[in-house]
Amino acid sequence: MKLQDFFDRFIELVTYIGNVNSMRALRDGMILTMPFTIGGSIFLLIANLPIPGYSEFMAGIFGANWTDSLNAVASGTFGALALIVVVGISYKYVYISGGDASIASMIALATFLTLLPPDISADNGDSIGGVIPRVWIGSNGIITAILVAFFVSYICVLCQKKNWGIKLPDSVPLEVARTFEALTPCVICFTSAAVVYGICHHALETTFPELFFKVIQSPLQGLSDTLIGGMIITALQSILFWAGIHGPNVVSGVVGPLILANTWENQQILNLGEQLANNPAAHIFTQQLNDVFTKSGGCGFTMGFLIACYIAAKSEQMKSVSKIALVPGLFNINEPIIFGLPIVFNPYMIVPFILAPTVAMIITYLSIAWGFMMPFSGMQVPWTTPTIISGFLLNGWQGAAVQTVNLIVATLIYLPFVKMYDKILIEEEDAQKGLADEI
Repeated sequence: MKLQDFFDRFIELVTYIGNVNSMRALRDGMILTMPFTIGGSIFLLIANLPIPGYSEFMAGIFGANWTDSLNAVASGTFGALALIVVVGISYKYVYISGGDASIASMIALATFLTLLPPDISADNGDSIGGVIPRVWIGSNGIITAILVAFFVSYICVLCQKKNWGIKLPDSVPLEVARTFEALTPCVICFTSAAVVYGICHHALETTFPELFFKVIQSPLQGLSDTLIGGMIITALQSILFWAGIHGPNVVSGVVGPLILANTWENQQILNLGEQLANNPAAHIFTQQLNDVFTKSGGCGFTMGFLIACYIAAKSEQMKSVSKIALVPGLFNINEPIIFGLPIVFNPYMIVPFILAPTVAMIITYLSIAWGFMMPFSGMQVPWTTPTIISGFLLNGWQGAAVQTVNLIVATLIYLPFVKMYDKILIEEEDAQKGLADEI
């Protein structure tokens, strides 16, 4: 098979997947998170501007806890993404299918809340009940939210098609009749949630959202300071983020202590008066490599995507999203792209979203292994520090040079996929304009 034939079949496959109702609902539901992620990004950026003396200056004016209110906004937006997703996807799915989308979205929300852990652990080890665990209504609970949204949507649409429900006389007001019709999907969904909760809680001694974390984290054990391990860690972060799970958070929960230990062991080498360069005891895959050199613009090396958009994008959607996402992207905040374009569950973007940061990791790893850059010491920079500047601060002009190469390579990787997806968006926009003209 010729390469062009393979590429054409790949386009046909992703086009078919993109037009399936469930994928349309998934995409549109994720887009609904855009105003929340953009709003949260603004406040997060204000709280973490990487300007020397900025934090001290603001603290001198507003007090030591001046970031609390800003972080509260970020927590209330990013920290509620799973709730937005479960409501948005179920609404869009049932709406596309011609059902009562409002009631379905409320059923999905209640079902999702039913599956959450019943309590949280305090710092002293005590369990506190009667609260909603915030960790599971944010990005960590998105995969559960997606599954719940699809299940509830399917049940609601099925009940409507099969006419399963309590039918009242035509004389009864419409809203009252809809309420009684919704009782059947409510019973089915809530009963299913109760069964799943019981199995997870009593048989598995966990909960449904936590079960996914256990399944995902187990294969990550033992990965650390190797090229293959670094490739897997980097790629897995992007794969999970593309699937709606906050990949860096999930992976760092297991691998984070390992690569942080690598960083501090390098610092101990310096403290003993030894050099890191050409030192076989020095570690290559450290926290700085993972956080700074593979995530320019954010997870997935999306700064390369933004540059590719400015070079090739012609559709209104891609141009507008890239313009809005540019400033947050400069400071490595890419939620507006992840959930606004979206990249999450976007079949056109999965390849570059995984490949770009993985190639950047390989380039950086080999630059250290071959002696062009020194292994990283214990010095850290804020994660919001822009690319090139962060590389210079960590490893001098060599660090800035490697980041520049990574940025160019990532842009070249994203470019053909941006052109392909941009063409699809242009066709959709032209079709919508034609429909508007007819109306």
